[in-house]
Amino acid sequence: MEAGIIISFVVAASTNNAIGKHNKLLWHLPNDLTFFKNTTWGMTVLMGRKTFESIQSKPLKGRRNLILTHDKNFSAEGIKVVHTIEEGIQDTQDNNYRELMILGGATVYRQTMKLAQKIYLTRVHYIFEDADAFIPGIKEDEWRLVSNEDFYKDEKHAYDYSFQVWERK
Repeated sequence: MEAGIIISFVVAASTNNAIGKHNKLLWHLPNDLTFFKNTTWGMTVLMGRKTFESIQSKPLKGRRNLILTHDKNFSAEGIKVVHTIEEGIQDTQDNNYRELMILGGATVYRQTMKLAQKIYLTRVHYIFEDADAFIPGIKEDEWRLVSNEDFYKDEKHAYDYSFQVWERK
């Protein structure tokens, strides 16, 4: 375990690992928003500056918000700026949180994939060919699926999707 805390991804990704286009999500799944809120509530969350800007530069309520950026002058109300992943890990530990939840974007997921021990994944069962942001693939020789709950498209959800939890082997 890295620095005594669990490092987790919380991500929604399509069948081809797409997560966005032009700094926006590719879908609107109300149940996923509820899953995301319930999973991250009361936790420390870390996201890149572009991801933060994609949510109108407002901190997520009920969570400790860490924003990762190289910009030494960046600041926003209600967040803490960190300039390295290690600084985010240290802040999480210093504030007595057990888990650091990585919220993206694609660059942050790539930078932290080797550190992650758990993935809370909403798998959207569709291939988005025009996406421009992707998560690294989950290699099944390194990860094991510990839970999976399937849902089907309906009047509020345009795609079939699954809530999955993966743990590093």
